[in-house]
Amino acid sequence: MKRLSLLAILMMLTVSSKPPVNYKKLSASEEADYLHRAVKQVTDVMVYDIYSPPVTSRTYAYVSVAAYETLIQDNKKYVSMAGQLHGLEALPSLDKDKKYDLTLAAVHAVLTTGKAFVISEERIDTFEKELLEEIKENGIPQKIFDNSIAYGDMVAKHVLQWSAKDKYSQIRSMPDYSVKSGEGYWKPTPPAYMKAIEPNWNKLRTFMIDSAEQFKPVAPPAFSRDSTSLFYKDVIDVYEQVKNNTPEENEIANFWDCNPFKMNVRGHVMFATKKISPNGHWMNITSLVCKKAKASAIESAEAYASLAVTLADCFISCWDEKYRSSVIRPETYINQYIDPNWLPVLQTPPFPEYTSGHSVVSSGAAIILTKLFGENFEFADSTEEEFGLPTRHFKSFRDAANEAAISRFYGGIHYMPAIANGQDEGFAIGEYYATKLKTRR
Repeated sequence: MKRLSLLAILMMLTVSSKPPVNYKKLSASEEADYLHRAVKQVTDVMVYDIYSPPVTSRTYAYVSVAAYETLIQDNKKYVSMAGQLHGLEALPSLDKDKKYDLTLAAVHAVLTTGKAFVISEERIDTFEKELLEEIKENGIPQKIFDNSIAYGDMVAKHVLQWSAKDKYSQIRSMPDYSVKSGEGYWKPTPPAYMKAIEPNWNKLRTFMIDSAEQFKPVAPPAFSRDSTSLFYKDVIDVYEQVKNNTPEENEIANFWDCNPFKMNVRGHVMFATKKISPNGHWMNITSLVCKKAKASAIESAEAYASLAVTLADCFISCWDEKYRSSVIRPETYINQYIDPNWLPVLQTPPFPEYTSGHSVVSSGAAIILTKLFGENFEFADSTEEEFGLPTRHFKSFRDAANEAAISRFYGGIHYMPAIANGQDEGFAIGEYYATKLKTRR
C-alpha cells in the first residue's frame, strides 16, 4: 500500500512539474493577437452600452495611445506621441532593474483605460481575468507578470489624467441642442425622434489638429424649395436613387450602416438593435489588416493609435460643421415637400446632415492605413458578419472608403455635397496626420 501511494505521489509530481510553454517563443502575430482581442473587447462593450460614434472615437483614441506608448518603451525605432498630441506628456520610464512583458502591460493598460470609459466595466473585468489566466498558462514568470501589470496600471493612470483635461466632463453638463426654427434646418426624425447627439463635440480638445475649424469644409448649398435650385436637385437625386436602388446598392448601404442604436418598429412594438459604430468598423478593419500582414504587437499598436487619433479629430471637425450648418435631412425634406410616404433605406441618424460622418471618417482612415500598409492592400472585410451581413472585398483602403461614403447616398440619408465635401474634409485631415504625426525614426 505504501509503495502504491509513493508511486501515485511521484506520478502527480511528474504531471504537475511539466514545464510550461515558454511565453517568449510565441510568434509576433500570436503576441499581437492579445492586443487585438483587448481592443475588440472594448468595442464589444461600447456596442453593448450603446455609445455614439463621437464618444467611441474618444475612447478608441485613449486606449490605443495607451497601448502604443507602452509597447515603444524599449524600442528605439519608434517615436512617442508625447509632445505631438495636445496635452500628452511622456509616460513613466521602465525600471531598468526589472523585467517586463510589454505586450501584457499594453493589454492591461488598454483594458484598464477602457473600463474608465464604459458603463459595463464588469464585462471588461471578466474578459481580462480570463485573458490573464491564459497568459499565465503560457509560462510567464510571476515576477515579470507582476511588473507588467504594475506598469500597465501606471500607463492607464497617466492616460486617464491626460483624458481628464480634454473638456469632456464640461460638455456633459452643457444644455441640449435647441432645434433651429424655420425651413431648411435639421429636426429630429422618425421613428424615435431622438434628440441631437453631441452638439457640443466641437468644444472637445483636439488631439493634433489646431482646432475644430482647421479643416472647415465649404458651405453646403443653400436651402431652397425652388425646383430649379441646386438644393432641390440634390434632394431629387436622393429621392430617385432610393427608389431605383439595385440589390447590391441596398447591400452596400446596410453593410456600412454602422448604426449603434437602430429603433425597429413592428406594429405597436418598438425595440432597438445595436451595431458597431463607423469608427469601430474601421478599427476592426485595422485588426483584420494587421492579422493579414502578420503585424507584431507594436506594429498593430502603431496602426490602432495612428488611426484612432485621426478619427477622433475627424469627428470633432465633422461635428463642428454639422451643428454650424444644421442642414435638414432628406427624409424630413422629402416627406414634407415631395412625398409623405417616402422612406430611406437606412434609419436617419439623430444629428444634422452636413457633412457626412462616414465620408469624413472613412477618408481619413484610408489615408492613414494606406501610409502604414501600402496603396493597393487588398482585404476582406468581415466586420459585419456578427451582425448578419456577408463579407465584402476591397482592392484598397481608398476603395473601401469610397464605398463607405457613397453608401450614405444609397441609404437615403445624405445628399451628394455632404458626401463629396465630407471626403475632401477627411482626406485633408488624414493627410495632415500622415505628414505631421511621427511614429518611426
